[in-house]
Amino acid sequence: MVKSQRSLYISLAIIAAALGLTFYPLPDDQVQTLVVVSGSELEPPLKKLIETFHQQQSKIRIDLKVQGSLDMVNRFIDDRNDFQPTVLIPANQDTLKRLEQRWTESEPAFYGEPQPLAKTRLVAITWPERGKALFPDGKFSWNRLETAMKAQQWGSFGGSANWGSFDFVMTDPTRSNSGQMTLSLWLSHKLQKSSLQVADLNNPTAQSAVSTLKQSIYQPARSSDILMQEFVARGANDADIITNYESVALNRWEQSKVSQGQPYQIYEINPTVENKPTAAIIRRQVNEKTAQKARDFIEYLSKPNQQKVFIQYGFRPVHPDVKLEENATALWQQNTGISLKPKAQIMDSPSVDVLKEVGRLWERSQP
Repeated sequence: MVKSQRSLYISLAIIAAALGLTFYPLPDDQVQTLVVVSGSELEPPLKKLIETFHQQQSKIRIDLKVQGSLDMVNRFIDDRNDFQPTVLIPANQDTLKRLEQRWTESEPAFYGEPQPLAKTRLVAITWPERGKALFPDGKFSWNRLETAMKAQQWGSFGGSANWGSFDFVMTDPTRSNSGQMTLSLWLSHKLQKSSLQVADLNNPTAQSAVSTLKQSIYQPARSSDILMQEFVARGANDADIITNYESVALNRWEQSKVSQGQPYQIYEINPTVENKPTAAIIRRQVNEKTAQKARDFIEYLSKPNQQKVFIQYGFRPVHPDVKLEENATALWQQNTGISLKPKAQIMDSPSVDVLKEVGRLWERSQP
């Protein structure tokens, strides 16, 4: 009887201890995991910066996920992720405005104001021999690109017939910001509009321009860095010219020398658009304590030493005390076609409503 009572007391004690662990507040020094969702263009520098952050903040673990910028918004709004995001960092600050427009809850979508972390611009990238045939004066031209797209074959355009079909590639403008910006710049050029309006896109000229572009693109990539990796790995026989971020192009330039025996050439697009990867701490299922740790991480990324790491990966800094000219690494000093002080005009990104219509125009268009 005594033995049975003792067993009962032990069992009750175990149950009580288990309940205590379940409901007792977690200690402050427990490791906190933050799920950070980033565009692929930011993945290389973020991986390095997360390693150094862990060394300084051992109680905060960063779980990095990579998605196309527009995918990021759609998956979050529709709750289609198999994880709970803490921080979103799309390629373009305006992508977050699109999220806010679709946000239906009574409280704001984010804790505080989103924070820009770096900046980059849209450029064109091609293989040297193809670039000389396409842009004989050494400058990017939408008109020359259009002529090549309509010719379809290099032999009909002035290039070698052995080069086969002319192939222009970008990312999917319904999933990735760089593709959306490319399409917007192309439409601005065709419509001769420095600032696109929704009404500008509902006419035959815009529809024809999108069809011409779509006809040349066999399969757009889902994200910017994937596009760059495929361009480098497959070489000129797969794609003649692509558009992408300056940062991605610089970061993969040395790799192209190894993979293809010669580096690609980067061309400024004039005018172009500048994008700022911007971090936002979301509110949905994120408490204030977790949000504060996310602020610590974003603040860390924004400091001068970390801004210099972004420069190492081809980004331009946003911190006012960090000057690119004073911190340009070897990446910036090679003969890539990129200038520390480019002359290209920077256009404002189109409004959220215009970008939505640009995406719809792409989906409706037939090549």
